[in-house]
Amino acid sequence: MTRSADLLTAARAEALFTSDISASSQPSPVEVAAAIRQAVRRYGGTRGCAAEVAAAYGDRPETAAPRMRWARGVVETAYTRQAQQPAADSRSNTLWPSAAGLEPRVMLERSRVA
Repeated sequence: MTRSADLLTAARAEALFTSDISASSQPSPVEVAAAIRQAVRRYGGTRGCAAEVAAAYGDRPETAAPRMRWARGVVETAYTRQAQQPAADSRSNTLWPSAAGLEPRVMLERSRVA
């Protein structure tokens, strides 16, 4: 994995960490992408998500570490298929998993309609 992919995975995991999805659930790649998008919007970007993670580690370290392990595992699983598939174009490295069978552009258009 490249450094930029590691940073993207970390940012996605931080966003998922701050989401409302329960760590006891097994969300689909589409649900993961939606939760990440919502968290990034809610906290004003990836830096805002990172600040929320830091606050959680300060307030509740006993629950923050297991939740981050869960978030990292879910993100790695959801986006593994995307990394294994050849990139269709430069936009393939987005927050939307191609595992859903849709190109990122189609996912974006559908999210605007919903």
